[in-house]
Order: sequence, then structure tokens, then C-alpha cells
Amino acid sequence: METETKTRILILDDEPIVCKRLKPAFEKDGYEVEIFVDSTEAMARIKEKDFDIVITDLKMKGIDGLQFVDAVKTKSPATEVIVITGFATMETAKESFKLGIFDFVAKPFKISEIRELVEKAEQKRKAGAR
Repeated sequence: METETKTRILILDDEPIVCKRLKPAFEKDGYEVEIFVDSTEAMARIKEKDFDIVITDLKMKGIDGLQFVDAVKTKSPATEVIVITGFATMETAKESFKLGIFDFVAKPFKISEIRELVEKAEQKRKAGAR
């Protein structure tokens, strides 16, 4: 039997409800999930460990979402980043894609939308790993 390691997901959103909704949904799907409502703590965590997929808000107290995305991609270019935001503008979208994000989801979102993106990001990672 093949022992495949679980896909590691980090979720960062300063709204605890977002983390509380997403964590059980992804764990049920078999992912290893870590959640953060504090961007500084999340930043420290990505320096210690690489994640396969990062889901982050853009507008937060402390570290700005784009800075966080930049830090993630600099340390681990293979990490796929999905950005969730209530403040989607063309400018932030362009900036995010320049940094190499996988995709963008506007709030309010359905869990199924994020699940779908995570599956696509995971397929992209697996295709790139071959």
C-alpha cells in the first residue's frame, strides 16, 4: 500500500469564522490543516514548515496579505496560494497574480468554491511533481 503524505494546507484569515468553517471541511477531505488568525504567527510558521497550499486573506491587521503571499512564494515557490478577499480590485488581483498566486476568491464565498480550487491546486502540484 502506498503511503502518501497528506497535503498540508495553511489557512490565514483574521476573521476566526472563516478558519472555523474551512478547517473541519478540509480535514474531512483528508488534508492536514493549520489555521491562523494572526498574520505574524502565520509568517513565523511558514518559515518553519513548507505547506502545499496556502489560503490567505489579503486585508488583515499586521502583515498585509500581499507581503504574506510574497514570503510564502519566496520560501517555497511550489506552494500554491489561493487568496480570499472582500476587497477584490483589479489592482490587487494583478499584484497577486504577479506574485504567482494560483487563484482568487471573493468573499462571501461558498466552501465548495474553495474546495474546488484546492483540488485544482493539488492536481497542478502533483502534475508538476512528476
